[in-house]
Amino acid sequence: MQLRAVLLDARAAGRPAAPSTYSDRRRASSLGLRNPNFRALYHHSSRRSSAWAAAVSVASNVVSNAVTRATKGDMRIDPLRTVAKEMKFLTGNIRQLLGSGHPSLDRVAKYYTQAEGKHVRPLIVLLMSRASALCPKNESAPVSAQDSINSSISPLDILSDVNPSSPSSDYSSEPEFTESDILPSQRRLAEITELIHTASLLHDDVVDHSVSRRGSPSANYEFGNKMAVLAGDFLLGRASVALARLRNAEVIELLATVIANLVEGEFMQLKNTARDERDPTYSEEIFNYYLQKTYLKTASLISKSCRAAALLGRADASTVDAAYAYGRNLGLAFQLVDDMLDYTKSGKDLGKPAGADLELGLATAPLLFAWKTTPELGALVGRKFSQEGDIQKVGFDRYFLRWLWLTKMK
Repeated sequence: MQLRAVLLDARAAGRPAAPSTYSDRRRASSLGLRNPNFRALYHHSSRRSSAWAAAVSVASNVVSNAVTRATKGDMRIDPLRTVAKEMKFLTGNIRQLLGSGHPSLDRVAKYYTQAEGKHVRPLIVLLMSRASALCPKNESAPVSAQDSINSSISPLDILSDVNPSSPSSDYSSEPEFTESDILPSQRRLAEITELIHTASLLHDDVVDHSVSRRGSPSANYEFGNKMAVLAGDFLLGRASVALARLRNAEVIELLATVIANLVEGEFMQLKNTARDERDPTYSEEIFNYYLQKTYLKTASLISKSCRAAALLGRADASTVDAAYAYGRNLGLAFQLVDDMLDYTKSGKDLGKPAGADLELGLATAPLLFAWKTTPELGALVGRKFSQEGDIQKVGFDRYFLRWLWLTKMK
């Protein structure tokens, strides 16, 4: 009932307002070994915590305070413990979906599953599945055949899809315990969500010239751009197969549009403003452009997978809408925090290169808030911080404090 209360709060809140090739290893080294003075400008915090831990800390405080106010008690929710049994099997199930008869492809496709990721997105899907199980049902919704998620729709000899580690048709991703209100199709949805996200990481690391990911060399650094791109495509292919075998048309539509949204968001990120002016002036339209890009790149997957989880659980229409609204708000908030951490944490803390947004010419939320009260930043945004000394000119410490002040005032 505790989770149901959280979901009902989200329903009451309603919907929110609408809102590059990798050159060589020498460049990689230059990205990884920044000037110490430059690093000190951004990473002045001595606190050693990961990006996820910082985000969880913020979110935990918000949720804890809200729950305490609602119950006038000392109740705390541990999301990891709530779905610990399901999360225990997640990586193993994903690796089974990714098997290939080609040894090199098999190795690259599973590369990002070797490091212990945070699995934020499947965690959210599983929590939403459990929460929506307590809500009213849509009795007219079709009942999914839960034992068919590993069964092919077309004949296997037609598919020509060799997966040596594929689970058999009678295999269930259900953990070995009897009582669970999370359906096998919802657990598979959590795995599909992580596959799509991991594919986007493989592609993004090529586009962004990344040299590390999750504390290890990035796939494009380890295997080259071509292999990384092909592995990302392979993950999307396997995710699409698993998605089709859920046999739910609306869920397939939702997750298929997520893949399109990820590409659209990446294209939007090529520009800091819709008109890509040389010397732009700040306006709310520019911030809305940033929010729309953020929705497409981050919140789309979270919001639509939340909605899909509720649909697979045959929740009623109002619960399905609330699940989407919750996922959208959470996805936008998650990226806002992530953009802030890129300025305030070190690469070691984040598990990936820090301070990368400005180097890539990206104006994210902290800088946009600073630009709002510092018009001279417009010229730097327009030329994407491409001139020597532009990044240092930002003078981030002062602007970051101003951004914090503005957000608190709101």
